[in-house]
Amino acid sequence: MRRLKVLISAYACEPHKGSEPGVGWNISRQMARYHEVWVVTRSNNRPAIDAELPDGARSGLHFVYYDLPSWAQWWKRGKRGVQLYYYLWQMAIYFVVWRLHRCVQFDLVHHLTFGKYWSPSFLSLLPVPFLWGPVGGGESAPKGFWKGFGLRGLIFENLRELVRWFAEYDPFIRLTAKRSAWVLTKAPETSVRVKKLGARTVEILGESAVSAGDVATVCDESLTNSVCRFVSVANLLHLKGFHLSLQAFALAQLACSEYWIIGDGPERQRLQTLAQTLGIADRVMFFGQLPRSEVLKKIKECHVLVHPSLHDSGGWVCLEGMASGRPVICLDLGGPATQVTPQTGFKVPADSPPLVIQEMAQAMNRLAQDKTLRRRMGQAARNHMAASFTWERKGELLNRYYTAIATSVR
Repeated sequence: MRRLKVLISAYACEPHKGSEPGVGWNISRQMARYHEVWVVTRSNNRPAIDAELPDGARSGLHFVYYDLPSWAQWWKRGKRGVQLYYYLWQMAIYFVVWRLHRCVQFDLVHHLTFGKYWSPSFLSLLPVPFLWGPVGGGESAPKGFWKGFGLRGLIFENLRELVRWFAEYDPFIRLTAKRSAWVLTKAPETSVRVKKLGARTVEILGESAVSAGDVATVCDESLTNSVCRFVSVANLLHLKGFHLSLQAFALAQLACSEYWIIGDGPERQRLQTLAQTLGIADRVMFFGQLPRSEVLKKIKECHVLVHPSLHDSGGWVCLEGMASGRPVICLDLGGPATQVTPQTGFKVPADSPPLVIQEMAQAMNRLAQDKTLRRRMGQAARNHMAASFTWERKGELLNRYYTAIATSVR
């Protein structure tokens, strides 16, 4: 297969970052192994990219920087209007890429970040085969769990439902879905929604991955045997489900155990009060927001990663936990459900809050009391990561889609 001329749209694209910026950066780098790649991204990403890639290290990789005029940039300050800014940016880069296409003649256009199904990519209107995704955003917390969210959480969930409902009637979103040669989604819930928008070919491919060197060789024999530590990492939001995992930890009644919670957010005080009410405050530690290097260190100081998120497309921390050789307890929802297997952890069905709490407590008990099970699952988690969730592997999989799309239009 010849090297294709590929345009990647990556609004978020920065080296040494997780989440969307990490996706934009790492996948662009991987695809340049196979093809000649142009990446259109924001101008404010340029200093970090230039520092990482001197001119002599850009083989197969070209960056096109664009930002909206200064009068529009105030929209994204403090994230108050970042979604509107992003929508306008998507419209504007159509004309930038169109002029570039007249010179380069792209074989394929790939919209990468932001990876959400409820915002269009106007690049799908170009006369070039179009790949959309991986996209997410179709995941929802089961309605039976809403009553535990509090007023702020209920307002958020209702507004989110309303925004998605309106977005699905945006003609440009429907055009993006219909004009896509292939749509990649992060989780089954998003696949259902994208198909309803008129997408022809839809497959699940998670966005999250880690570098091959990040798959650790740490085993839990090196940890203190007398205390089993559980750890959760996320912004403290209602949708992350920590009110459920705290109740499960209390129900498990593990005297020689600790629960570390890393992150900050509007739910912190509510969760600390809940830990007091449950009588477990002396064994639950809130560390607040930490740098990523410190987060990874804390994960390796614990035995089990707990991720009770009620809607999550990516589930990055699950991969980081497995890469560190830690079993994972998560809900059978969204992106984490596509990452964790019965060999690497426990996926708890999201049937109802009482059942989730009960089954999560049972999983905690099993892993706390069975060191052999922990070790076996930890080793399986590392193997699973090395085989399926490195950026190198992600690049191989995406190259298959590039090749299939390019071949089909010949």
